Amino acid sequence: MEYITASCVISDNFISINGLAVPLPGFASAGSAPLSPGSVPGSPDPAGFLLSAYQHFGFQYPKFYKMDLLSKLGWLAAELLLSKGFDPGLYRPEDIAVVLSNSNASLDTDYKYMETVKEIPSPAVFVYTLPNIMIGEICIRHKFKGENAFFVFESFDPEFIHEYVRDLMENGTAQACICGWVDVLGAEYKAVLYLVEKVASSTPFDVASMNRIDKH
Repeated sequence: MEYITASCVISDNFISINGLAVPLPGFASAGSAPLSPGSVPGSPDPAGFLLSAYQHFGFQYPKFYKMDLLSKLGWLAAELLLSKGFDPGLYRPEDIAVVLSNSNASLDTDYKYMETVKEIPSPAVFVYTLPNIMIGEICIRHKFKGENAFFVFESFDPEFIHEYVRDLMENGTAQACICGWVDVLGAEYKAVLYLVEKVASSTPFDVASMNRIDKH
């Protein structure tokens, strides 16, 4: 049986790790109530919030500064997700999968790239005009070499993600998986990530658990 062994939510000046809010000095959540992925009120400065979070947690990964906002959000959420007891030594690199989704693909970066085309096209921005580049950044950081997939839905589809990941793990393609939702467009941003393993925990990997975690 598969279990959710860790979770991370980042949205609207708010960070939650394993269901516990993590206050970030200088920021207060603007949202009045938790909403579903992809439909949250936006922070006026997601770039500033993500940078402050990166610095607050003391991460040292210079490539972070070169990433687009989508990759920064996904990378930071994955970093926090894996910081609470995940043991990569239990798995081979090819046994760890990453399955993510959103509703805007890389549109936030696409718009920014089109702005550069008016003058001099930016190769540094162009390289991020595919949403699966975010998965690549996470895998490079942690040396994961397993199955990966990125899906675009109108809204978060926990039923689909649950069935897809469960199939990967039950047929032996993966022994652990990072899955969930990472979306950015303008001032709106949200990440909800789940670490799924066959290590027993108090949280079964099912749609009800995924929805409950999203509400934090």
